[in-house]
Amino acid sequence: MTEHSTETAADVGNRILDAVDTAVVGMRRPLTFALAAIIAGGHVLFEDVPGLGKTLAARSLATALGLDFRRMQCTPDMLPGDVTGTFVYSPASGEFSFRAGPIFAGLLLADEINRTTPKTQSALLEAMAEGQVTVEGEQFPLPRPFHVLATSNPIEYEGTYALPEAQLDRFMVRLTMGYPTRDEEVDVLMHRVERQHPDVTIDPVLRPGELAQLQRRVEKVHVERDIAQYCVDICRSTRASTSVSVGASPRAAQALMLVSRGKAVLAGRDYVLPDDVKECASPTLAHRLTLTTQAWAQGVDPASIVASAVAQTPVPPTADRQE
Repeated sequence: MTEHSTETAADVGNRILDAVDTAVVGMRRPLTFALAAIIAGGHVLFEDVPGLGKTLAARSLATALGLDFRRMQCTPDMLPGDVTGTFVYSPASGEFSFRAGPIFAGLLLADEINRTTPKTQSALLEAMAEGQVTVEGEQFPLPRPFHVLATSNPIEYEGTYALPEAQLDRFMVRLTMGYPTRDEEVDVLMHRVERQHPDVTIDPVLRPGELAQLQRRVEKVHVERDIAQYCVDICRSTRASTSVSVGASPRAAQALMLVSRGKAVLAGRDYVLPDDVKECASPTLAHRLTLTTQAWAQGVDPASIVASAVAQTPVPPTADRQE
């Protein structure tokens, strides 16, 4: 595959989503945001109640992207070395050699990430932020591209550990799947009948190296200055909310712009519209807000704060100039 034009990149994105649709029914919208985040170079957190297909969606997306894939089932007894790897002594050579952990993959599925301890969760921080891990003072670079798809269960508290703010901030988007419609749920059952076996398999859409080409396309998407100001103003509006103790950071504004660029590529455009920013605001910003104690006790949804910030922020006239 040659370097993508914008139209070709959009076609490739649709082929990836179509492939995942064969395994996961009724999740096109959240998976579109997940793909936009990945081609923008970010990491994705799927958070929802059990049984909605979070793990299947993550695994199917990884397969379609054609990356070297590893799955890590997070448990309370997992240690940081189980993620990053460790040095192992070899009696034959009399030396210690490094044995890489599951994090050395193009795409790591961290299943039920909130079931492992904060100490082990922190082992992912350096990898997600810098693309490397440090073991016994020695640094080891991770494959490029490297992405983390994590799943989390938000309703169970016993035996789980809430992700700290620093960890959540490393995920470019947090997505919820939601229950399927009645017809979609029937389709899930009928697909199982037609397969005649429990496993769902899809074929890779991209070959090794092609995701990097798609990601370079995102860097060529034009962003008007007033669109950048729009991203910043939305983030600043969250900081002014009386329900928020810590609002969206400058890193959050950058993430919002990047996901919006990824969304533009998937829409077949080489420029960002205000509508891209509006659509990407909640999945990009809501998980980065820290509520006040009173707001948390009242059950305030961070997504509603982001929606209010978007509604209160004047929309730039960029759309008129682009059309």
